[in-house]
Amino acid sequence: MKILIHQTKALATDCAASLIAARLNRQPDTVLGLATGGTMEMVYANLIARHRAGEVSFAQATSFNLDEYVGLPETHPCSYWHYMREKLFDHVDIDPGRAFLPHGDAPDAEAEAERYEAAIARAGDIGLQLLGLGLNGHIGFNEPTSSLSSLTRIKTLTRSTREANARYFDDPQDVPRLAITMGIGTILRAQEVVLLAYGAEKADVVARMIEGPVAAACPASALQMHRKVTVVLDEAAAGALELRDYYEQVHPRVGETSS
Repeated sequence: MKILIHQTKALATDCAASLIAARLNRQPDTVLGLATGGTMEMVYANLIARHRAGEVSFAQATSFNLDEYVGLPETHPCSYWHYMREKLFDHVDIDPGRAFLPHGDAPDAEAEAERYEAAIARAGDIGLQLLGLGLNGHIGFNEPTSSLSSLTRIKTLTRSTREANARYFDDPQDVPRLAITMGIGTILRAQEVVLLAYGAEKADVVARMIEGPVAAACPASALQMHRKVTVVLDEAAAGALELRDYYEQVHPRVGETSS
């Protein structure tokens, strides 16, 4: 893993966006793996600004999102289809016909998960996968005890995940209990991974992901086995890392030039 520690959340977000933009500029037809949630809102706002400034284009890219709630149609205001249109797709030049998410309201959710996995494989797998990090160590909706070789499938969401996402729903009881999610094995097939985490509340799980044992109890720890992962953090999220001095020795400019 490459660990990049920035002084502020804004600088960490800008770094993550710059890695995505650089990949698109280097390989315009990249297959992107995209994420949702509060962490990603600033990333997408940054990418929209870069696009409007003529610094990056999505015109040749293909995208696959990590997940979608089972039971929500794409028109539902809390669906990830709606989120992606609102936060990114409607503001950049991505081809809507090459921007994919699972269909949460498919008649057969298990068949939809299998179809989505097959579509990712047909596209040549993910080129760059963007990830956030759940407080319990989940990536996508791969909750603790998920198989580290899992493929796209249906997962039951933990109480803590549903509580964290309840702010997006009028009634917390409306948060779906199931989701279709890329598996950890699917994510690990990506050519490269960029994970962004910030805030003191993420410090313990960041340390478990980077320095703890590889274990299903912390699904994100599986990224230790990936050949090319960049973890982008702010100071607060890096607060529990025991080897922080080493990470900053390897990449000293991040800490020295981020003021």
